[in-house]
Amino acid sequence: MKLVTLFVATAMVGAIAVFGQEAGASPLPFSSSLNDPLKGVSHSSESTLADQTDVAVTAYNNDLALVRDVRKLKLLPGEFTLRFADVAQQIRPQTVSLKSASAPGSLRVLEQNYEFDLISPSKLMEKYVGKPVRLQNFDNDVRVGDVEAELLSVNEGPVYKVGGEIYLGYPGHVVLPEIPEELISKPSLIWLLDNDQPEQTVEVTYLTGGFTWQADYVLTLAKDETSLDVASWVTLTNNSGATYTNAQLKLVAGEVNVVQDREESESGGLFDVMVGGAMKLREQPSEESFAEYHLYAFPHRTTIKQNQSKQISLLQGTGAKCVKKYEYRGQADYFFSKIGPIPEQKVETFLEFDNKEENQLGMPLPAGTMRVYQADQEGMLQFSGEDRIEHTPKDETVRLKLGNAFDVVAERVQTDFKQLADRLTESSFEITLRNHKESDISVDIVEPMSSDWQIVVSSMPHKKKDAQTAVFTVPIPKDGETKLTYTARMKW
Repeated sequence: MKLVTLFVATAMVGAIAVFGQEAGASPLPFSSSLNDPLKGVSHSSESTLADQTDVAVTAYNNDLALVRDVRKLKLLPGEFTLRFADVAQQIRPQTVSLKSASAPGSLRVLEQNYEFDLISPSKLMEKYVGKPVRLQNFDNDVRVGDVEAELLSVNEGPVYKVGGEIYLGYPGHVVLPEIPEELISKPSLIWLLDNDQPEQTVEVTYLTGGFTWQADYVLTLAKDETSLDVASWVTLTNNSGATYTNAQLKLVAGEVNVVQDREESESGGLFDVMVGGAMKLREQPSEESFAEYHLYAFPHRTTIKQNQSKQISLLQGTGAKCVKKYEYRGQADYFFSKIGPIPEQKVETFLEFDNKEENQLGMPLPAGTMRVYQADQEGMLQFSGEDRIEHTPKDETVRLKLGNAFDVVAERVQTDFKQLADRLTESSFEITLRNHKESDISVDIVEPMSSDWQIVVSSMPHKKKDAQTAVFTVPIPKDGETKLTYTARMKW
């Protein structure tokens, strides 16, 4: 018989911690609880990670992963129970599939259960409420005697009945006669199987929560700001409750629809882990279209530990052509009334490049954050801005907002306003742009236009970007100034 010893920290509070187990105790045998529908089957077997011959993980964007666990087993003939241990704690039991990979059709699943009532000090004490336990007395760490007691309650601390008296906690060790059969050391799948072969290679697949991944991009912008290098890394976080050793890894980019169970508890948060040191680029993963998503298969196997965040190289490209753009935006309500002094508005900076094969790229880009770096005069890379992209197919343009331009200043003045009719106005503006940079630039003045609009007169041509947007592209020489004047008529 096993004796499980617990230590009671204080007499009044009754905090509990596992203290030890008597020498010579045998491992926890496989047996089912009194409520276990598999109880009564005489033959049983157990499988652990020692039987595993292969494992593959496919991670999705929405806290989900598909696990493929292959194990080689020696099984009993006929009907028997198999305890399949070392599965993820966040497994979704309703998604489990078991099949024989070595002899299809020779292994049949009659019933399946998932046990997750794990051993812990609090669970052990809860199972012994109303039952006899033994309390060990100590004097200066010397054991002086044992007392038989009944555990009455564990609410807000243990309560014992000893010799007709009630003790709120007890200054010593609590010894339990055995581990309750319904408690297990690790979550397990339990099958009732019908088997025809003495050896089987079984393949078990299931979905589990607790897996997340995200893409991060490092863009190194050339000094002349006309080209850049791209390196992408996947940050993979495993909070599923299991470790996957030497696993084949695949990632699915896209929004996979998943039915949410109303009673399903929320998964734990991400582990924010900083990964330091130099990162060596390896062979890039292969990419393929999969249903309405994109699948990335990594050429090298990797070990994904529980409570670990790791980075893996996803893709890289060098010498991609890009263009830096400056943009100054107005507001739609400027055109309907007289307005006073307009607060200073910043000129925004954007970086654009084509995700095309002829531009050294052309691979579907998973959603993630792109961070841009640029070398200073000493050749040291400095951070110059970041922006988030959504899933971007190949042959599309990537547009990143880097921030506001420091050396480009814009001022707007309403020079005239006329109410031509009840729902007809004319507004005139002068926009002054000053460039304090060491090179010539162009600024796109983007004017949101609502209702029925018309540019009556302007000092520079404009483009009608869409039904509600006019764009003026204004060149500004270095250390120079350019003025744009125009009048817009609005009817609504």
